[in-house]
Order: sequence, then structure tokens, then C-alpha cells
Amino acid sequence: MVKSKINIPNLKDFLDEKSAKYESPSFIKDDPIIIPHQFSNIKDIEISGFLTSVISWGNRKSIIKSAKKIIEYMENSPYDFIKNHTDSDLKTINESIHRTFNLIDLNYFIKSLKNIYNEYEGIEEILSNKNNGSNLQERISTFKNIFFSLNCPKRSLKHLPSPIKGSSAKRFNMYLRWMVRSNNNGVDFGIWNKISSSELSIPLDVHTGRIARSLGLLERKVNDSKSVTEIDNKLRKMDPIDPVKYDYALFGLGVYENF
Repeated sequence: MVKSKINIPNLKDFLDEKSAKYESPSFIKDDPIIIPHQFSNIKDIEISGFLTSVISWGNRKSIIKSAKKIIEYMENSPYDFIKNHTDSDLKTINESIHRTFNLIDLNYFIKSLKNIYNEYEGIEEILSNKNNGSNLQERISTFKNIFFSLNCPKRSLKHLPSPIKGSSAKRFNMYLRWMVRSNNNGVDFGIWNKISSSELSIPLDVHTGRIARSLGLLERKVNDSKSVTEIDNKLRKMDPIDPVKYDYALFGLGVYENF
């Protein structure tokens, strides 16, 4: 049993309660996950979710506003645009989309996604293929290598993580939570069935890291891939089937309860 640094008699019961409280449809309206929730087609959901997750750093309202710009750029039909766009459909001006993610980056991401769907049958196929790594974190790194295998601008490389090089891969792990976890509570989508929720890792950032340390779930001082493994090991003892449900508890405690 994990012992909390704060006086919480039963940490698992406490986190189970908080997870159930915050994993509800009311969570959606203020979160970037609202973008893929605009769609019903599975491919539209996974593409809009992927691109939204890529820019998910900073203020959540700003993220949502920027993600809407991306969807509009793709004519509100993400999968159709990815599959059928031509170079003439892509603007050549260099303008910002979201902070350091600009139109050069977005255009490359669109072209690479077209290649992913044409050559690999989609994002899920790469991430579920055990030949690409023994666990999801290794497969995220392989996905990055495949994704940037075209003639990519060097500036774009920073927008996808490589856990085997130490990244916590917060945004990618969040995206995987969206795609894989059950939609029983109306928040995540559960549209991928080749990856188990038991394989997922916590989307670790400065906020969840702070809460995790205060609860005794994390000793390591930096938010990197080793810290993700440390928290994962403890959360999987609490719930080996669905450990990342606790992301809602850690997030909610930090954002809504100023824990």
C-alpha cells in the first residue's frame, strides 16, 4: 500500500472517489478533449484528437481556440482532408497556430498523417504493433521515428516525444487515454481495441507531478520517463486494469481543489 505524505488513511479509496467525481461529462466543456467530441466518425475523432493533443500545453482555453483553427483549416473534415488534400490545399504563409507550433509544422503533420494512413493503416496500427516496442512508451518512440521519416522540417521534431530519450510524453499519453479508455463515463472514447487500458501510462506534467509527490506516489524530482514509470508502478497496484483513471483524480485535485 502506498503511504501518502499527507494524512490520508486509505489513499486508494481517496483516489477512487476523486477519479469517479471528475471523470464525468462536465469535465469535457473546459478541456481540449471537447475538440474530438465534436465528431462521430472514428477516424475524425482520432485525427482531431491527435492534432489537439500535440498542441496541448499552456492555457486550456487557448489550446481549444487553437485546435478549432486546425479543424477549420482542414475544412471541418479531418480524415477526408488528410486522405485527399493536395499541396494546393495547404497555405504557404508562416503563421503561428499555437505558440511554437506553426503552419510549417501543421502542414508537415498533415502530410505525414496521410502517409501513416496510406502506408500503415493508421495511428493505432503502429502503436499496437509489438514489433515496434515491448511497451507503449517504446512504441511512441518508434511512432515518432516513422512520423518524421519523410522530408520533415527540423523545427517540427520537437512536437512529438521520445520516451526512450527521457520524455514523459505527457501529451501523447493523454491522447492514448482518450483513444483507449472506455467511454462508459462519457469522457474518453474507447474507440481503439488493440491496446489495453492496463498498458496506458499517466500523462505526467508539472501539475500532476506536484500532486503525485504530495501523495507519496512519486519521489523523483523531475518529470521525465523514469518518473512516469515510478507513478505507473504504484497506480497499477491500485488498479491493474485501469490505472490511468487516476489521471482524473490528480488533475482534479490540482485544478479544482487547489490541493
